[in-house]
Amino acid sequence: MDLLNTLVDKGLRRELPTREEALAVLATSDDELLDVVAAAGKVRRKWFGRRVKLNYLVNLKSGLCPEDCSYCSQRLGSTTGILKYTWLKPEEASQAAAAGVAGGAKRVCLVASGRGPTDRDVDRVTRTIEAIKEQNEDVEVCACLGLLSAGQAERLRAAGADAYNHNLNTSEATYGGITTTHTYADRVDTVQQAQAAGMSACSGLIAGMGETDADLVDVVFSLRELDPDSVPVNFLIPFEGTPLAKEWNLTPQRALRILAMVRFVCPDVEVRLAGGREVHLRSMQPLALHLANSIFLGDYLTSEGQEGKADLAMIEDAGFEVEGADTTTLPEHRADALAGGCGGHGGGGCGPCGDGGAEVAPETAAAVAEAGAPAAGAGEVRTDLVAVRRRGAGTDLPPNA
Repeated sequence: MDLLNTLVDKGLRRELPTREEALAVLATSDDELLDVVAAAGKVRRKWFGRRVKLNYLVNLKSGLCPEDCSYCSQRLGSTTGILKYTWLKPEEASQAAAAGVAGGAKRVCLVASGRGPTDRDVDRVTRTIEAIKEQNEDVEVCACLGLLSAGQAERLRAAGADAYNHNLNTSEATYGGITTTHTYADRVDTVQQAQAAGMSACSGLIAGMGETDADLVDVVFSLRELDPDSVPVNFLIPFEGTPLAKEWNLTPQRALRILAMVRFVCPDVEVRLAGGREVHLRSMQPLALHLANSIFLGDYLTSEGQEGKADLAMIEDAGFEVEGADTTTLPEHRADALAGGCGGHGGGGCGPCGDGGAEVAPETAAAVAEAGAPAAGAGEVRTDLVAVRRRGAGTDLPPNA
């Protein structure tokens, strides 16, 4: 396909595709799927080889959130029977993190429910970061605490936080239909605060909430402009007891096309296969490793994931290798830019970021003509695929790592 050849060439040069080209990836047929995966895989291997970075989640505080994010089992009014507990003690969080590191995780992600941390909460998290770093000096620590107030990003960075996660989740145009208790602009501001404090920014999306192809392209292009170093791609886990419980809009094939589109738009960024991969990709998860260079090991915040041993076996069987602690994840140009406070390939002027200017072939234009319409439904509701987490942090049972 001329489209795929063009996208590979652009990806190898870190050049931004056009919106029409990104939409055309989502509009490809199932018959073309392996060609799409192979093309995006060339871009992934150019910048990340066959390495897979492992990340491990520690849910510091679960449930009881005052925000109304429709996708979230921890939201205000959720009737999902998730674990609910207040802040883990630093030593408890450090113990949970150690299980993930022992399983091969290079980064530990510390997450707490809520609108955003108080200064007292930041104190708790700084003590937790210090405890984790004392036990595992080389581990990366990413904080995900919600909306930040002035000065909090700097405090987290001073305590040793390497990164901060705050996802855009969906397009600006549809954000108000998903969440009303804060704005899309609030999220952008928090990511920029983290970047300004010298932390590596982590920001991604959730697919499968009923959005259109155009919405997906909008949020990924917004992420490219915001220029995080890592982009987690979550697939909606439709928890019973949340407003989006009936939104089963994804097939494994569509999930792979979304990942491929993200890779073409963000060629040299750590694309992370995140929540919902087991639910929506199922037996096609190994194919996703040709697109994403990073995954979460084991369980998620409130849902159970694939067994950690199965994750490691999947990586090996697919011909990939777990990235070691002594390996720099990001390509050299991005790592150097982060160290120098420039940020990666985007607004800091560290690489080409224009629209490329290539003409769109007639068949490409035809393929995206209906991109404003929602994607076709994926079929039956599969509540059997969603399991609430009952082990690990906040319980007396060993974690899945």
